[in-house]
Amino acid sequence: MTSVLPLPAREDARLRRLRWTAFTLVVLGLVLSFFHRLAPAVIAGELQQAFHVGGAALGALAATYFYIYAVMQLPTGVLADTLGPRRIVALGAVAVGIGSIVFGMAETLNVAGTGRTLVGLGVSVMFIAMLKLNAAWFHDRHFATATGVGILIANLGAVLSAAPLAYVVTVTSWRNVFVAVGVFSLLLAVATWLWMRDSPRAAGLLSMRELDGLQAHPDHAGHWYHGVLQVLRNRDLWPGFWMMFGAASSYITFAGLWAVPYLMQVHGMSRGTAANHTSATLLGFALASLVVGYLSDRSGRRRPLLIGSLAVHVVCWVPLVLGVALPLGASYALFAALGASATGFTLVWSCAKELSPPALSGMATSFVNTGQFIGIGIQQPLVGWILDRGWRGEMVDGVRIYAPDDYQLALGSLIAFAAAGLASAFFMRETYCRNVTVP
Repeated sequence: MTSVLPLPAREDARLRRLRWTAFTLVVLGLVLSFFHRLAPAVIAGELQQAFHVGGAALGALAATYFYIYAVMQLPTGVLADTLGPRRIVALGAVAVGIGSIVFGMAETLNVAGTGRTLVGLGVSVMFIAMLKLNAAWFHDRHFATATGVGILIANLGAVLSAAPLAYVVTVTSWRNVFVAVGVFSLLLAVATWLWMRDSPRAAGLLSMRELDGLQAHPDHAGHWYHGVLQVLRNRDLWPGFWMMFGAASSYITFAGLWAVPYLMQVHGMSRGTAANHTSATLLGFALASLVVGYLSDRSGRRRPLLIGSLAVHVVCWVPLVLGVALPLGASYALFAALGASATGFTLVWSCAKELSPPALSGMATSFVNTGQFIGIGIQQPLVGWILDRGWRGEMVDGVRIYAPDDYQLALGSLIAFAAAGLASAFFMRETYCRNVTVP
C-alpha cells in the first residue's frame, strides 16, 4: 500500500496552476496541429485553382506536412526526453507561425509546400510533448483520461478546419486565414516560453509518484542513442506502430483530405454539407477519445476497448467504399461512428508509455506515432494517384471531377490499411494500465 502525501495549501495551489497552464498551452499547440492537418480537405478546390494542380499534386502538397511529421517523431521523442517539452513546444510554435504565414502568402506550389513543411516541422513536437507533460503532471492512473481530454480539446482545431473554415473562406480569402493563424502561433510561442514548466520537479515541487509515497522514476542512464535502440528493440511496441500505420493513417487520410471531395462528387453534396459530415466525424472522434480513455483507466484494461472499437471502425468503412447512398441523417450518423470508432488507436500511446521505461516514454510514444504519419504520407498521394489514373478529363471551375468507380477503388485501399491496423491490435500486449517495466 502507498500513502498519498498531503501538500501545503499554497504548494497544492501552485502545482494545480502550473499543471493546467502547461496542459492548456500544449493543447493549444495541438489545436494548431489538428487545424493544419485537416484544413486542406475543405479548401481543396481553392488550392487546385490557386496552383493549377490535379489530385496527385494536391495529395503531395497536403502530405508534405506528414512527411516531415513522420521524420520528426523519433527525434521529437529524444528532444522531449532530453531538452524537455517547454523548449520544443516554444520552438515548434515559432516554426508553425512562420510556415503558416508563408503558406498563406504563397504564389507557387513550391513555396506553399515549403510553408506546409515548416508547419509540419513545428506541429510535429506538440503531441509527444503533451504525452510527456501528462506523464509528469498527472498520476499514472489518470494518464489515458488526461490524454483523452487533450485530444477532445485538440479536435476543436479539426472541427474549426471543417464547416467553420468552409464558411470563413466564403467571407474572406483562405490566405488571410492562414496568415492570422500564423500570428496566433507566434504569440503561443512567447506564452509557452514564459509560463510552461516541464514537470513538478522542474518547478521545485514533489513529483506525482512522490506524492503517492513512491520513489520518483529514475532518469535514463546513458546516451540518448542507446535509449532509441532500446525502444526499437522492444518487440511489445511494434504492434502499436503497425496499428497506427494502418488504422490511424487511413482515418486521417480520408477525413483530412478526401472526404469532402468524395461526398461532393459521388453523392452530390454541397461543400457546406460535405464539410458538416467531416465535422461530425471529428466531433465523434473527439468525444469518444475522452470516453475511451476514461473507460480504459476505470476498467484497468487496454486491449478490449482497442480491438472492439477498431473492429467497428472497419465495418463503418464498408458503405463508404461501396458508395451506398444513405438518407442525410443516416449519413451523418455513419460519419460520426467512423470517427468515434477510430479512437481505439488513441490507447496505443498509453500502451507505449506503459510498455517502456518511464525515462523513455517520449521516445516510445513517438516511435509508435511514427507509423501513423508514414502511413498518411503514403496514402494521401496514393489516393490521388488512383483517382488521377481513372480521370476522364472532366473539370469544373478548374477542379478535376472523378467518377464513383474511381473513388471506390481509392477508398478500397484505405479500408485495406484499416483492416491491417485491426489485425495488429490482436498482437498488442495488455498492460492493465500500469508500467510493466517498474514495480
